[in-house]
Amino acid sequence: MDVALTANEPRMSASAPEGMVWIPGGTFLMGSDHHYPEEAPAHKVKVDAFWMDEHAVTNDQFARFVAQTGYVTSAERPAKAEDYPGADPAMLAPASVVFIPPAGPVDLRNPYQWWHYVAGANWRHPRGPDSSIADLGDHPVVHVAFEDALAYARWAGKDLPTEAEWEFAARGGLHAAEYVWGDELTPGGVHLANTWQGVFPHENLVVDGHRWTAPVRSYPANGYGLYEMAGNVWEWTTDWYRSGHQSTHACCTVDNPRGATLEQSLDPHNPARIPRRVMKGGSHLCAPNYCRRYRPAARMAQPVDTATCHLGLRCIVRGAEAGKHRPGGGNATA
Repeated sequence: MDVALTANEPRMSASAPEGMVWIPGGTFLMGSDHHYPEEAPAHKVKVDAFWMDEHAVTNDQFARFVAQTGYVTSAERPAKAEDYPGADPAMLAPASVVFIPPAGPVDLRNPYQWWHYVAGANWRHPRGPDSSIADLGDHPVVHVAFEDALAYARWAGKDLPTEAEWEFAARGGLHAAEYVWGDELTPGGVHLANTWQGVFPHENLVVDGHRWTAPVRSYPANGYGLYEMAGNVWEWTTDWYRSGHQSTHACCTVDNPRGATLEQSLDPHNPARIPRRVMKGGSHLCAPNYCRRYRPAARMAQPVDTATCHLGLRCIVRGAEAGKHRPGGGNATA
């Protein structure tokens, strides 16, 4: 599913990381032993320094990419029947996954009661064909499958983060804290992330003022200057998903881990055998009664072919390019 740029597609320069902040790298305790089982075991990890987008990629930024390249996202293209043996032909039409709240309480074990495959839903029409992004230019782009996210990152001269890089950055230097901002979900009664208030999936009290996505920079930045590293939209990472972190000896620190293998990421219950990547950060649909994944340690599997109304991306620059522009390196812009 990885996608490469063709020779005639323009590429932005990575020589000046405008809109990015410097993440110094270091060692931290990744994961958690106190929440969902896929977050365990907590283990020591070291990541190298890198630059990271200060906020999720917006609709305006993605529109610029599309305008310059003519790129067509996965949700805007019909699916190939050979990739989905036995699928209803109607399900192969251009479509994406949209949250539609049920009228009342439902069995939380069946997510298909609120997730629906909607024809005509895509990044331009985030809640279905009759919706638009006309007034959402500064909101995170959504309905991007992994190949779409990677194509944008490569066009921008950047990359997508690993899970370890993403989690280190999200913690903002508070490596033992429960949340991006500390240990209380709503310190002093203040909401510091765009999440769900009320009983998911039918009752959204919108106490934080945002029923769907919020504009980027709506909430305070973390200790590294990164906005919305919790809630709002999930974000892709490059790591293949496994159901838990690989066990390590307590004495050892893993350097720049890269997750599982493609084969390990396959869902044994999915006959289509679609590989899955790790997504991080939670979204505006995460609620205390259902999905407490607005924490830096939280993680979920996402099939690489699937785009949704609450999943976006954020890019990084690492390696030689990061070193050229680090603070004190003579060319930093963040």
